[in-house]
Amino acid sequence: MNLKMIGIDFTTAEIDIRQSFSFTKKAMASAMEQIRLNPQIRGCVLISTCNRMELWLSLARESKLSLPEFLCSLKGLSGKEYHKYLVERQNKQAVEHLFYLSAGMKSQILGEDQILTQVKEALAFAREQECTDRALEVLFRMAVTAGKQVKANVVLDKANFSAAHHAVEFLKNQGYELERKICLVIGNGEMGKLMAQALMEEGADVTVTVRQYRSGIVKIPIGAKRMDYGERYQYIPKCDFVISATASPNLTITRDGLHSCWENVYSCQQKAQVFVDLAVPRDMEPAIAEMENVSYYDMDSLPMESKSDKMRHQYQLAEKILSEEIQKFLDWQECRNLVPRIQQIGADAAKELVWRMEKIFRNLDLPETQKELLRRQLEETTEKVVDKLLFELRDQAEQETLQRTIEILEKVYRI
Repeated sequence: MNLKMIGIDFTTAEIDIRQSFSFTKKAMASAMEQIRLNPQIRGCVLISTCNRMELWLSLARESKLSLPEFLCSLKGLSGKEYHKYLVERQNKQAVEHLFYLSAGMKSQILGEDQILTQVKEALAFAREQECTDRALEVLFRMAVTAGKQVKANVVLDKANFSAAHHAVEFLKNQGYELERKICLVIGNGEMGKLMAQALMEEGADVTVTVRQYRSGIVKIPIGAKRMDYGERYQYIPKCDFVISATASPNLTITRDGLHSCWENVYSCQQKAQVFVDLAVPRDMEPAIAEMENVSYYDMDSLPMESKSDKMRHQYQLAEKILSEEIQKFLDWQECRNLVPRIQQIGADAAKELVWRMEKIFRNLDLPETQKELLRRQLEETTEKVVDKLLFELRDQAEQETLQRTIEILEKVYRI
């Protein structure tokens, strides 16, 4: 096994740094085209969310690839100043990380649901780009299954929250009233829909932007209004809250645009407004925070939750489930690594048997071509029999017993 990952998240870097490593779907597809050309890489999966970016690689055993340099080159970043923000993990450490990640145990909002979907979607996208290999396929599938088990069996007292719901709770804790307030949600992707739904649950009047060319096919939460994205600045002066959560690499709100939209509202002083940016890279220009009557929050404004006693107990239950599921993958990987060793033992046993039968072959009253055919048939049959026995042992015996048996047989044929 030569599995490695490199990533950046909310624990290692602020949003200004994280956004340099985020990937849109288009950028992800372009990166994977480059990755496929590298002979050291057998498979890859990219995870890019509002709080993290992770590049997962299945590498050739002899690979010497420098992951920080490779990732920075994919993003067009030169120099080593970014390396300190990146975290590398490999093999067992990487496996454990992905299982905990899929279960929401490494999220800013502990136990949140959205990351499980994001991990599944990352695998599906890599599969579409023909970038996965057997090891990554099994790893991600088993991690997703483990995440589902945690969701089904462990009740976290902050669970079933998304970043959108957490943002709403944060605003309420800051003293903001949401009921009957006019809210504009920019973005109709998964995060935008969750945000619109969360606001409506608080009794807010919610409008969601839709790109004009997609306005007829985009579904928005029932009860929300829709408007063309290009009309957002005309609507903003009416709003109490403006939340942006798109996957666009371009800014949806700029200081100049916001200033201009208020200039166009005659004889009306700008009212107090709250702007919340839930995107990475940023959707809103941070300079709007300097404007009068504007309160601005981004992903890094959302505080980390401390664990209650109940949460710690639930966390331990989740750890038990994850530990068992992680071991299943490691056992699968170990058995997979044993396959070439089993096959080599079969081949060595077959060659020895043919060698020991050589005197009998010489005494046979047959043409040499037929003797050679018999030798090959005997060798192939013996190899299959030995392989069958050892593969059956692999499926039935304890891992330690299997490992010890193979080590003994390897010593026999090295003598």
